[in-house]
Amino acid sequence: MSSLVIHEREQDDSEVERYSKRARLDNTLQEESATGFGPDNSVLPPSHALLGRPKPVAKEGSALNFLEADVGISEYIGRGEAKVEGIIKQRFTDFLVYEVDQDSNVIHLKSLAKPESSKPDKEVAKSAMSEGAPTNRDTEDAVMSAPDTNNLVQIDKAEGTSTTVDDNMEESSNMNDTVLKASTKEEPWPEHFNSSLSTFLNEESISQLKQIYLEGPELPRVSDGGWAGRVPSSTSGEDAPPAELIPEVSTAEESGGRDNRRGRGGKRGGRSGDRGNRGGRGGRGGGREDTRKVLSNPMTSKDTRTAFHKIIRELFGGKLDTETDTSRSTPEEGSRILVKWAKKGGGGRGGGRGGRGDNTARGTYPPYIHFTLQKTNRDTQDALGHLSRNLHVNVKDLAVAGTKDKRGVTVQRVSLSRGNRTVEDIWRLANGLGPRRTVEDVMTQRGERGIRVSDFNYRKAGLELGMLKGNAFVITLRNVKVESMEILDEAMNTIKHKGFINYYGMQRFGTASVPTHSIGLALLRSEWQKAADMILRKRFGEHPDVEAARDAWLVEHDLDKALSLFPRRVVAERCILESFKKQKGDTRNVMGALSTIPRNLRLMYIHAYQSYVWNAIVSERIRTYGSDRPIVGDLVFDTPKDKETMDVDVEDASSVANETEEPAESPQRNRRPYEAPRIKTLTEEDLDKYTIFDVVMPLPGTDVAYPGGKLGERYREFLRMDGLDPDDFSRKQKDYTLNGSYRKMLHLPKELSWSVLRYTDPDVSLAQSDEDKLLGFDPPAIVEDGKFMALQINLTLGTAAYATMALREITKTDTSSHVQTSLTAAAEDQKYRGTTTDAGPSAEEIEQPALAAELILS
Repeated sequence: MSSLVIHEREQDDSEVERYSKRARLDNTLQEESATGFGPDNSVLPPSHALLGRPKPVAKEGSALNFLEADVGISEYIGRGEAKVEGIIKQRFTDFLVYEVDQDSNVIHLKSLAKPESSKPDKEVAKSAMSEGAPTNRDTEDAVMSAPDTNNLVQIDKAEGTSTTVDDNMEESSNMNDTVLKASTKEEPWPEHFNSSLSTFLNEESISQLKQIYLEGPELPRVSDGGWAGRVPSSTSGEDAPPAELIPEVSTAEESGGRDNRRGRGGKRGGRSGDRGNRGGRGGRGGGREDTRKVLSNPMTSKDTRTAFHKIIRELFGGKLDTETDTSRSTPEEGSRILVKWAKKGGGGRGGGRGGRGDNTARGTYPPYIHFTLQKTNRDTQDALGHLSRNLHVNVKDLAVAGTKDKRGVTVQRVSLSRGNRTVEDIWRLANGLGPRRTVEDVMTQRGERGIRVSDFNYRKAGLELGMLKGNAFVITLRNVKVESMEILDEAMNTIKHKGFINYYGMQRFGTASVPTHSIGLALLRSEWQKAADMILRKRFGEHPDVEAARDAWLVEHDLDKALSLFPRRVVAERCILESFKKQKGDTRNVMGALSTIPRNLRLMYIHAYQSYVWNAIVSERIRTYGSDRPIVGDLVFDTPKDKETMDVDVEDASSVANETEEPAESPQRNRRPYEAPRIKTLTEEDLDKYTIFDVVMPLPGTDVAYPGGKLGERYREFLRMDGLDPDDFSRKQKDYTLNGSYRKMLHLPKELSWSVLRYTDPDVSLAQSDEDKLLGFDPPAIVEDGKFMALQINLTLGTAAYATMALREITKTDTSSHVQTSLTAAAEDQKYRGTTTDAGPSAEEIEQPALAAELILS
C-alpha cells in the first residue's frame, strides 16, 4: 500500500474520531440539559428545588452567580437589625491568617535569614581519631557552626524537635558547648547515669554500656594497615567483656575486597561494598557489623519495660536504640531489652571518592524538614505546587496540617520529606537563589510570586491534615457603616457569646460557573462523562490562557494544543487530557482519566456535595427550632473522647477513614487512624445535660447516624432527589465511597477582640504581614481624622471553621465573591484610591493565578 493511501486513511480515521468525539460531547450536553446539569446553566443539583428558591440562570455573556442561599446558607444567630455593613477582603492584608499548632502556638514568620544545619567539627574529629580518643558522630553532627546565632537549627534526637540558639549566646563559647547531647558538658558519663540505670541493669551491664557509649558509634580501628575492628587488649580473665561486646574482625574479602594500597574500597570510593555500608574512609566502620550490645535484666512488667525504653531515650538523647530480645525471653522469666548504638540513615554514600563527609552528615539528620510558609493570594495546593517545582520534589513530598484561604495573606507550617537535602538546600531553592536573585534580594524584597518560606527545623515526622488546633485571624472590614456603636458592640458580642452557624463557606463551592458540589454529585452517581465535561467546560471570566486552552479542546478538538496551553496550575483539566493523550486520543475511559486527578482534589468535589447537604439541613434546623438549646432528636457525641475530636473537618476525618490502603512508599502514619465516634440521639431526659454547642450534624456517608424526626427524613429527601441512597454510600470505586463525619452546628470563637480605625485611601494597608515586618517596611499608618471607618477584628477559631461565616454573622451580608466585588466597586472610599503615595503592595504587585478549578478552601 502506498504511503499516500496510508496517509489519506490516517486522515480519514482522524476525522472519524473527531466527529465521534464531537457527537459524544453533543449527546452528553443534551443529556445534561435533561437532568439539570446542562449548558442552560442549570448546573445545580436537583435537590436545589428543596431550598425553596429558583435556580439561578446566567445572563448572556456573564457568569452564573449563585448566592449563599443556593448552597444552603440562609440563617443567622443574631437579629437582622444588628449588623455592621462593611467590605470583606478589599486588600490581601485585610485578611491575615495564622495557623495555630497542636501546642496552641500561633505560627508567625520569625526570620528570613539562611538557616544553618549542625555540621561535624572535622578538626576535632580528626584529632580524636589520630589519638584514639572516643568519638561520637551524633555529637559531631550536632555541632553548631553558623555565624548567625538567630537562625541556628538544633536537632533534638530524642523527640525529633528543633530549637533556635539563644540570641545572647556568647561568642567565646566553645564549639562543644553547643553540642546537643543528653549528658552534661562537664563529663560524658555523669554519675546520675549509674543511679538511673541501676533499676534495670546490674553493675556489670552498666559498666559494659558505659564502655560502648564512650567508644562512640564508630567501631574502634586498628593500625594494621587495614580497616578491621580492634579487639580489646584484655580478652581473657575476669576483665574480659562478653563475646557479644567483641567486634568481629573482618578480612579484606569480607569487606568488599578492599585494596590496602589505595586505602579505598577496591573500586574507587569503595563502591564495591554493600550500598548501605560502603567502604572507604567515610563509611561507618568500613562496612563491619556493629555487634556491641548490652542486655537488661529480665522484666515481666510491661510498665517496667516501657520505663526502661524511656530512660535510655532520655539519658542518651536517642543515640542508643532499645529493642526486645525475643531470642532469650520466656513468659515466666520475662523479656530482656537489648541496648545498642542507633543506626544512622542515609550514611551509605559517605564513602564515595575517598570518603567525603558531607553526604554522611546529611544522612544523620531526621527525615523531614518543617518550615513556615507565608503565601499571598494563592491557593494552598497551588502554593505547594509552586514550591515542589522550585525544590525539584514531588508535590506528594510536601504536606500541611490544613488548607488556607486563597485571597489573603496566610501563614502555616509545611513539612517536606527531605531525601538527602538540608535546610540550606531548601532555603536556597525556595528563595530562587542564583544569578537572577541574590542573597541581598532575598533579604530586602518580598518573596517571588507571593511565596515566602522561613524558620526551618529538622523533624522525625511529617504533617497530616488535622494536625492543628485552629487559625488566628486579623481581619479588617473597610467602609464600615453602622447605625451606632451600640449596634456594633451588639453584633460583636453576639459572636463572642452565642457563636455563629458553622456553615461551610462559599470558598467550599468555588466561584466559577460550575459549582464544585455539582461535580461531586456526578462523581457520586458514577456519571464519569458528566463529571469530566463539567470540569473541562468553559467558565466566564477566566484567565485568557485557560480560556484559550478550553477552546482548543472543546471547539478545535486539538488535544496537543490544549495541553500546551493549559497552565500547570490547572491540575484537574490537565490530568484528564494527559490521560486521553496516553490513550492515543481515545476518550472512552473517562473513569480512568478522572482517577489520575490527585486523590485529595477528587475528594474535594465530593466533600463539597456533603457540605451543601449539611448547610441545607442545618439551615432548616435553625429556621424551625432556633439556636438557643438542643431539641429531642439532636445528635451529640456520646463520650468525652469523641467530643475532643468534634472539630475535625471532613477532609481530616473521612478522607483518613477512606484510606483503605497505605501506599508502600509512604512514611509511617503520624497519628492513629480515624475511628467513627459514638453518637447519642437526645431524648427529653437528656436536654438539660447538653448545650446547643454540643449539637453535631452529620455529613452524609456510610458510617453516620441521622437526627431523629423531621430532620432525619429531610436528609433522606435531599439524597433521594439527587439520585443517591441515603443508607448506602458504598461504591464499587472505593475512592468515591463516603464514610461521612460530624460537625458542630454552632462554633464559638476561642478569642475575639475588635477596634475601630480611620482611613482615607483604600489602597493603604491597615494591617501588616509578617514578611513586611521582617523586611522593615513602614507599618500601617492610621489616619486619626480619616474620612472612612474600618473595623479590625482579632479572631481565633478552632479547626474547620470559616472566618467568612463569622464575618457574615457580623455584617448580615452575602459573602459571595461577586457580591463583595460589587460592594467594593460601589464603595465611597474608591474615589480616594491612590491619594497616599506610600500605599504598600497593590494587587497588581503580586501574581494572581487564576485557578481554573477554583477550589478555594478555608
